[in-house]
Amino acid sequence: MFSVIESRRLYRQVADQMRSLIERGDFAPGSRLPPERELAELLAVSRPTVREALIVLEVEGFVHIRMGSGVYVSARSPAEDAAAAAEAEGPFELLRARAVVECAIAEEAARVVRPDQIEVLDKNLARMAASLDDRALALSLDRQFHIAVAAIIGNGTLNRFVGGIHDLRLTPYFERLASYFENPQTWRAAMEEHRAVRDAIAAGDPQGARAAMRAHLDQSQIRLSESFGEEPSDGVIPAAWRSVGGQ
Repeated sequence: MFSVIESRRLYRQVADQMRSLIERGDFAPGSRLPPERELAELLAVSRPTVREALIVLEVEGFVHIRMGSGVYVSARSPAEDAAAAAEAEGPFELLRARAVVECAIAEEAARVVRPDQIEVLDKNLARMAASLDDRALALSLDRQFHIAVAAIIGNGTLNRFVGGIHDLRLTPYFERLASYFENPQTWRAAMEEHRAVRDAIAAGDPQGARAAMRAHLDQSQIRLSESFGEEPSDGVIPAAWRSVGGQ
């Protein structure tokens, strides 16, 4: 008769509260919001949660993030794509979901891979090595690599899931986030992490493939945590995050 009511994602609750303060005038246009660390302490949430909320508010047009300076309240009207931002999954939520599924996929792929499927991964890596300065192409090749790993298993449902979860990175929310932390250096790092996944799968090493995929997603989370110029300590992966990928 009744169904479980899911709580609203925490970073959206944070975004809602900060948006309300801006709309009622507690923070005037052009004023600087408190530092990320202070906001996290005031709201009793993690800094990544605050970071996700700030990206939502920037996509909505309420704030403007100036790297190395701070977050400022915008004088302009809220953006037209505010509704889309409100419905977007957060990047850390997305990475955790990927860890649950893609680590297991890599592990199974190492058990059943064929030489021709390794050739597909090799061609992808070669193309990505030549595309590090082209963000759109690098993103497409990144998606193709993960789909190619899933395709090794030969399960159409997994292929669609992996493709769909990577397509979430094409939303305005992720486009804005990417503008802060994706560059040729981060794409090169991702490519080398892909290469480690490929090598473990080619070696028929299930545990090694799982560990390599988890390391890749861990590093993606670290790069995201460093995107606003956080201290090195912010790049430490919590124990709870590591347990998501298994082992």
